[in-house]
Amino acid sequence: MKIRALITASVAASALLAAAPALADAHTEAPAGNSAETQLPSGPDGPALWKVADEDTTIYLFGTVHALPSDLEWYDAEIAEALNASDTVVTEIRMDPVSEGAMQQLAMEKGVFTDGTTLRSLLTQEQTAAYETALEGLGVPAMAFDQFEPWMAGLTLGVLPLLQQGYDLQSGVDKVILSKAGDKPQDALETAEFQLGIFDGLPQDQQIEFMMAAVEGMGEAAPMLDSMVAEWAEGDADGLAAIMNEGLEDEEFAAALLYDRNANWAEWIEARLDNTPGTVFIAVGAGHLAGQRSVQDYLAQRDIETTRVQ
Repeated sequence: MKIRALITASVAASALLAAAPALADAHTEAPAGNSAETQLPSGPDGPALWKVADEDTTIYLFGTVHALPSDLEWYDAEIAEALNASDTVVTEIRMDPVSEGAMQQLAMEKGVFTDGTTLRSLLTQEQTAAYETALEGLGVPAMAFDQFEPWMAGLTLGVLPLLQQGYDLQSGVDKVILSKAGDKPQDALETAEFQLGIFDGLPQDQQIEFMMAAVEGMGEAAPMLDSMVAEWAEGDADGLAAIMNEGLEDEEFAAALLYDRNANWAEWIEARLDNTPGTVFIAVGAGHLAGQRSVQDYLAQRDIETTRVQ
């Protein structure tokens, strides 16, 4: 699994990043540079925004990044106008404090060994050496994640370098959109259990591959996400897709992570258009709205036209 695929996986599911603070906890204190601040544009040309509509329903589609530098300005007049006009805000999963607490608990239940197995006992001697070196570089004790299943350790090791390089989960686009929405009704396309299950259900060898990709690409994670965020902030959906989708070579994994979910969301949008009048603002990971087999592609298969607003 290439580093791009790891980053795509780590940022594609909201539940995974929502669980990360409980997992990373105090392990974000190692010295770090400021990659995100120095390499990103000072302001966006405009993150991409689309809409679909019929006679009595309008649905906006806005691609998000679940973690951002706190000083990146992106919320502009077009996004504000669409959000203010909307009756309901829909995210991938519910992201209120109670739901996030439940997510973190669920992640610990799913991602921790209960039979005495330790993570390092599953690794080869070479993998163990690389893993322990990576943890040392993060300022984390070698035994810190011994109780974690490989997919959970991979998630944590994918997120920690980003936090140390200035990325902030609380500045993620989803969080900002929900704060701007105020008391508007909220809905969700998926559950945290479903999202975590994508990774928890991987065979053990694929989980280890996922984790070792985080280990081997430790120094590349923040610069790669810098590039993704720069494309997102400029509204270049094709450029973003080119970066995110490179390395997603396992068709089954790509389908579970992106394509099947995109198809499900297109079905949800069609049902909403048919059955419930009003205006909806949908905010989901930007990778779902970019490239081939995007949500827009699956909508087109249903003869639903998507219009680029910004």
